[in-house]
Amino acid sequence: MMNNNKIANSSRIALLIAGFSLVAVLFTPIWRIELTAPQYPEGLTLLIHANKLSGSVDIINGLNHYIGMKTLHAIDFVEFKVLPGIILFFVGFFILSAILAGRKLMYTLFGLFVTFGVLAMADFWRWEYDYGHNLDPNAAIIVPGMAYQPPLIGFKQLLNFGAYSVPDTGGWIFIGAGLVLLGCVVLEWKKAKAGLQMKSALNLTIITLSATLLSSCSTEPVPIRIGKDNCDFCKMTISDNRFGAEIVTKKSKIYKFDDEHCIVRFLKEAKVAPEDIAGVYFIDFSSPNTLIDAKKAFFLESPDFKSPMNGNIAAFIHEDSLAKALPIFYGNAITWEDIQK
Repeated sequence: MMNNNKIANSSRIALLIAGFSLVAVLFTPIWRIELTAPQYPEGLTLLIHANKLSGSVDIINGLNHYIGMKTLHAIDFVEFKVLPGIILFFVGFFILSAILAGRKLMYTLFGLFVTFGVLAMADFWRWEYDYGHNLDPNAAIIVPGMAYQPPLIGFKQLLNFGAYSVPDTGGWIFIGAGLVLLGCVVLEWKKAKAGLQMKSALNLTIITLSATLLSSCSTEPVPIRIGKDNCDFCKMTISDNRFGAEIVTKKSKIYKFDDEHCIVRFLKEAKVAPEDIAGVYFIDFSSPNTLIDAKKAFFLESPDFKSPMNGNIAAFIHEDSLAKALPIFYGNAITWEDIQK
């Protein structure tokens, strides 16, 4: 049986490919900001790598100086010191998840990867905000109320410059790895859910079968349904909840009767072999919902009972109960052995 805590080989291969692809992020630009203006028809590009800036950095710094924006220097960015290590960490985590093939490990990787992506974008927005708002008050060109924050992603007009902010090669690789990881998580989650449902269904089936087998092998009496069950001897509907009897066989077959007369006749005609009988039970006259083992019951015979088939014998679970019934139903106390004679 396949271990439900392990991911499929297809997911492992996908994680390996995604993990190794992240290595390329160390050598390619992650993000790019493009600036276009009439005086720069060819455009200006700022490329952001894992550990440096490239592109038209000097020209952009020169232009930004006139409007009071900070000069861009890679040494000023702490992110460039830690980002390569974070990328290598995820490379290792992807590969480890593929090798160990643990579903929980993959879920942990997904949580960390998404968290890093959210924090990275938040940090990028924070940097852009500071870059575009924290201006030199002594700049040559000051436009009151104007800020020069580049767009987080997409297009934004900044004076006569159009600014585009989009992922570059490394960024798309990072996004692709995340999508692969998401796909693996969804597929494995569905597989695990299906496995749990199958397991639950299997457990329910086992429980049901066990209950069925136990009930089918039970030699305990079952309640007599007054007004619904028929007597197995006279075929009449059992209608008086003070009388009634039941035979349970060793094979769990149940025979129900509406009166002492019917069960005794049934036994004497040997409808069931004596050696096949597991127990004989009577309804407790004082407590109609209770069935008593005939060998432990106390019986009272009285014509005043007027039972359905005139057997006129009632069973009691306690001798005291029989004694209380005597003043009302005058008769004779007898035993199960007396009844069978």
